[in-house]
Amino acid sequence: MTSQVKAKMIIDKEFVISRIDKRIYGSFIEHLGRAVYGGIYEPDHPEADDFGFRKDVLELVKGLNVPIVRYPGGNMVSGYNWEDGVGPAENRPRKLELAWRTIEPNLVGTNEFAEWCRKAGSEVMMAVNLGTRGVDDARNLIEYCNHPGGSYYSDLRISHGYKEPHRIKTWCLGNEMDGPWQIGHKTMEEYGRVALETAKVMRWVDPDIELVACGSSHSSMPTFPQWEATTLEHTYDAVDYISLHQYFGNRDGDSANYLALSLEMDRFIHTIISVCDYMKAKKRSRKTISLSFDEWNVWYHSNDADKRIEPWTVAPPQLEDVYNFEDALLVGTLLISFLKRSDRVKIACMAQLVNVIAPIMTENGGTAWKQTIYYPYMHASVYGRGIALKPVIVSDKYDSKDFTDVPYLEAAAVYNDEKDEVVVFAVNRSLESALELTCDVRSFAGYRVAEHIVLENPDLKAVNTAGSEKVKPHSGGNARLDDGLVSALLPKQSWNVIRLTKAGA
Repeated sequence: MTSQVKAKMIIDKEFVISRIDKRIYGSFIEHLGRAVYGGIYEPDHPEADDFGFRKDVLELVKGLNVPIVRYPGGNMVSGYNWEDGVGPAENRPRKLELAWRTIEPNLVGTNEFAEWCRKAGSEVMMAVNLGTRGVDDARNLIEYCNHPGGSYYSDLRISHGYKEPHRIKTWCLGNEMDGPWQIGHKTMEEYGRVALETAKVMRWVDPDIELVACGSSHSSMPTFPQWEATTLEHTYDAVDYISLHQYFGNRDGDSANYLALSLEMDRFIHTIISVCDYMKAKKRSRKTISLSFDEWNVWYHSNDADKRIEPWTVAPPQLEDVYNFEDALLVGTLLISFLKRSDRVKIACMAQLVNVIAPIMTENGGTAWKQTIYYPYMHASVYGRGIALKPVIVSDKYDSKDFTDVPYLEAAAVYNDEKDEVVVFAVNRSLESALELTCDVRSFAGYRVAEHIVLENPDLKAVNTAGSEKVKPHSGGNARLDDGLVSALLPKQSWNVIRLTKAGA
């Protein structure tokens, strides 16, 4: 019998990281695969509303409490003419979409997506095309979206049936412009210049917006992190955030190493923060640049299938990863990474939301269901609001192929001061044994354990399908609180949510 591993935590209400920006629980919808057509929009579906949006999908999205959704791309935005997606649907062109080699029918565009976000209770995070277009396109789009009226593009929006402006606050200045795969790929100097000029004119149209400059497409790019330094050299005074993108996969089947990949995420975040703060010092600025991790997820299951997609079709099933249980565990650790650096990570968008590397899957004309990764995402979004606390953690550790001293316990703590609730998110990385957790919460006197949610499964490769939900949480965890100490036995390979509330509440 394998002996248990152990970990200790101390949580104190004075050990504060920051107030959490709810937008770290954001997501992403690109015109890619079945994310839009057959995902959020399917007018012939029995569950379609008057706009053609699937109500069953909307209910699953509402369950995630998604605060912001990035749109319309992604690689697609670098060749997108936003004018193609507004006005009467019968007049919109069908276009070759070069990023993913499909046909874009333009049945859903800016106004429809803004309407869908309102129904979902989310804000729009809009990206502008800095690949094939630039400054002029960006100023026209923000005028169309945000200006009240009395100008050409705002009156055009009104003529399309939207009298009130969309008031989109957060805007991305292009997408992955460092990538040679990107339409209109630019050098760091070229991008820095166009991003600055675009930011300038967009703020002239609407001074109240927030802007995100493109960082590196991922941490293994040859230009990383010089790209961030050069981009910020140009744009530091004009933008509020710089973006990060990162995807993970378990291609060699090494689960112990796979579950340690959040340490790579931590390093990536730390490096970008260092670059931002170097530029702050170099410019002698009092302004601090925050991070927008506007693409992140597990993505590798569908790679082979995507090579066989027939080009130039409408909404083929692209990037449809079927997630297993170990993917859910990794997603849980990545969400914890954001909470640990919530002082600087203010926006994060799980890519994507429906069908395309997504927590929600659908059948065209059929049902919708929750993938395994839905649950840690939902728990973090629903219960992870308020103030991120900095726990002191001592944990047994292990070594893996690419990492040393990997703590078996990965954890974060959140104090929801509005609900007077303390929540501990915890992953036991051990594939062999339960983890004996002791958590000192004496600074929160008069609390009790309200619930201990556990997501566990003996099969790391277990998946959810339309007809079978093999991976789902239960509230049968054994956490208890005595004399200011929470004790719990976290099952092997498990995601845990321990909620503490005021006694009597």
